[in-house]
Amino acid sequence: MTLTVRPGILDIAAYVPGEHDLPGSGPIYKMSSNESALGASRLAMDAYAKGAAELHRYPDGGCHALRSALAQEVGGKAEEIICGTGSDDILVLITRAYAGPGDEVLYSRHGFLIYPIAAQSVGATPVTAPEKDLTTDVDALLAAVTPKTKICFVANPNNPTGSYIPASEMKRLRDGLPDNVLLVIDAAYAEYVDKPDYTDGAELVKQHDNVIMSRTFSKIYGLAALRLGWAYGPNSVMDVLNRIRGVFNVAAPAQIAGIAGLADSDHVKRSKAHNDYWLPWFVSEVKRIGLHPYPSVGNFLLVRFPTDPKLNADAAEKFLKSRRILVRKMGAYGLPDCLRITIAEEAAVKACATALNDFVQGAATQ
Repeated sequence: MTLTVRPGILDIAAYVPGEHDLPGSGPIYKMSSNESALGASRLAMDAYAKGAAELHRYPDGGCHALRSALAQEVGGKAEEIICGTGSDDILVLITRAYAGPGDEVLYSRHGFLIYPIAAQSVGATPVTAPEKDLTTDVDALLAAVTPKTKICFVANPNNPTGSYIPASEMKRLRDGLPDNVLLVIDAAYAEYVDKPDYTDGAELVKQHDNVIMSRTFSKIYGLAALRLGWAYGPNSVMDVLNRIRGVFNVAAPAQIAGIAGLADSDHVKRSKAHNDYWLPWFVSEVKRIGLHPYPSVGNFLLVRFPTDPKLNADAAEKFLKSRRILVRKMGAYGLPDCLRITIAEEAAVKACATALNDFVQGAATQ
């Protein structure tokens, strides 16, 4: 007997995460997944370790303590917060709840790959809007809205491009969307941004009943292994998501580590200071080498390579692997001439700059 898979499932291009291992021995510089350069807070690690004594207990199914702490962060109420196994879990929940066969899910051309995957998984149609200079184009998004549109995802800052749109543009997008379209602001990298015109979207959640903001502990908090994400939204939306989320969907160690990490503001400041220094340093090096870095406000850099087979992105990625440096290829995002490189620890950033310089210089002598 042949099992029947629901129509459309086999059309999904499965998400492929950044590589994390290489054959052979020696240290690996992992710059492929936008993880925290400084790792997790010591307070978070200690809390996680203490939680080992309670591994036989089910976690708090409602994440009450964590949700209360997060509500204080955004100036909202605990009932307006939901937690999940990474923010992508919540993005999938949102899509399950508000889209289905015959509906459309809208996002920017080079947006996070989870958006189309989530749409296709429920039988909805993913729709992309073109960008301007690898930046979300509000006019293009609004022009792509149809009566079938149910969700509009906007990553701000955007991964993998590193670009962002200001608060005024996000508001213009919200005001231009029909009231029956849910605007989902994916602000996974918000903590890295200090531009005066940037917003994570929390104020729009407070003002409207069709806006939700998602966040993660996987980036600046350094808790990627624990898979912990959250979202802030209207009570009506939270009620819907709570009806379909998994029972005990956030492990107890993740909850207690998240609370401790959230309280360690000094660690967050150090992590941001590291990025504030090494991101522009790396940008300068990439330019000096003769490659093209796109402006970024995240903890990563999108670098464009020439089309010459000796100098293209595939050749560069292969060369970096020979130096035991892992970066992210961007073909799945429609950017085959680019690599995305995380601003990792100091040694990794310096090693990558040296390797890129050697790659370009070596190609020039061939």
